[in-house]
Amino acid sequence: MKRMKRIISFFVISASIAAPLCFNNGQAAMAADTNHDDWLHCEGNRIYDRNNHEVWLTGANWFGFNCSENVLHGAWYDIHDMLTEIADRGIGFLRIPVSTELLYSWMTGNPNEVSSVTAVNNPPYYVCNPDFYDAETNSTKNSMEIFDIIMGYCKELGIKVMVDVHSPDANNSGHNYELWYGLDTKTAGGITTDKWVDTLAWLADKYKNDDTILAIDLKNEPHGKRGYTDTAPANMAKWDNTTDENNWKYAAEKCSKAILEANPNLLIMIEGVEQYPKTEKGYTYDTPDIWGASADSSPWYGAWWGGNLRGVKDYPIDLGSQNSQIVYSPHDYGPSVYNQTWFDKDFTTQTLLDDYWYDTWAYIGDQKIAPLFIGEWGGYMDGGKNQKWMTLLRDYIVDNRINHTFWCINPNSGDTGGLLGYDWSTWDEEKYALLKPALWQSDGKFIGLDHQISLGANGITLGEYYGNE
Repeated sequence: MKRMKRIISFFVISASIAAPLCFNNGQAAMAADTNHDDWLHCEGNRIYDRNNHEVWLTGANWFGFNCSENVLHGAWYDIHDMLTEIADRGIGFLRIPVSTELLYSWMTGNPNEVSSVTAVNNPPYYVCNPDFYDAETNSTKNSMEIFDIIMGYCKELGIKVMVDVHSPDANNSGHNYELWYGLDTKTAGGITTDKWVDTLAWLADKYKNDDTILAIDLKNEPHGKRGYTDTAPANMAKWDNTTDENNWKYAAEKCSKAILEANPNLLIMIEGVEQYPKTEKGYTYDTPDIWGASADSSPWYGAWWGGNLRGVKDYPIDLGSQNSQIVYSPHDYGPSVYNQTWFDKDFTTQTLLDDYWYDTWAYIGDQKIAPLFIGEWGGYMDGGKNQKWMTLLRDYIVDNRINHTFWCINPNSGDTGGLLGYDWSTWDEEKYALLKPALWQSDGKFIGLDHQISLGANGITLGEYYGNE
């Protein structure tokens, strides 16, 4: 049951001479918060701050650093302006996809270059992303320098961040690849499990004294189907008790431990897989699927890519004393992405729970095993089934206080669209109105995750919300 995010690329001038009209002052990043007091941990199915006050992570995705451009898409316009609007609208948590190839270039001290960036400073006419421009070399700064500047903007605006490894290689369709290892890349060579682990441990260490980045999503949408052959395919992400390299559960534990050794304060977001065997009937990953079998007679439970967390009930992630940092992170989509069987009826919240949500991922929160974080959900406002599904999931998120990031800010996600239009300025107000009730707020103010810095112009700090504790 596949989930294919079609990312539409743009041809954009990437030199430092010509540029679209941008008029922001290009404020430099502010190191406003130096106390590093915003780290989080988990108890039961909730996430808490250092004072054991519950927090709610709500926000959106913004992709591009995972793609061949090695930078946020939309960087041909003013990123600071866009982030300001994002903060003002209450989006306090950003999931930012990257590639292992990009992280490797940073780790080895040779950051990959960016494209599709406007980095100029030619007042009074063209002022667009001047912080991205290196006057000494008369060129755009590299990907790591620009990422650090953007993290500074987020700090200034009270936005927190989760880094998501979206694909092994820098590739606009890299999310289609099943695993976290096994691809050859242009700049990082072959991506191995060890290279994936090492780059994330390095990233954790780099930002260990900066609580702008609160979490790491280990790998976007591990997936793959069992198929009908006697031998299980090697490119299928599975979840069991083996030490096989394609066992996502085993790999996630190994990577989580390395990250937490570098920074024990980070939240670790662990997605699911695509298929899981019906273990209650004795089936395992050695069991071939049956050609033409119905959902009831198949030996397998299907799901969205990365959405199947049934394995947690049999083989939960075990980090020992660091289990307090585990968050399980399914993705969920509607019929405009793929018309799954649970959409064939006049579906309701209850039928979605009965047919898919509960046994696939919702039980984890309901049984207080761990917190849930729906890392991706979203889609087109079609006035029909897809919009109905989005509304039902939105209400379930709100009613159960599930952490989440909406897919996505970008307009150029081919199967969902975005919160922004193709001018990267105009908002889809109808879609934002659907999302807004699922953003953390109180008495008309958005609540940020920073104890000292308010979330944009319409928000308050976490300290203010909890009486400056």
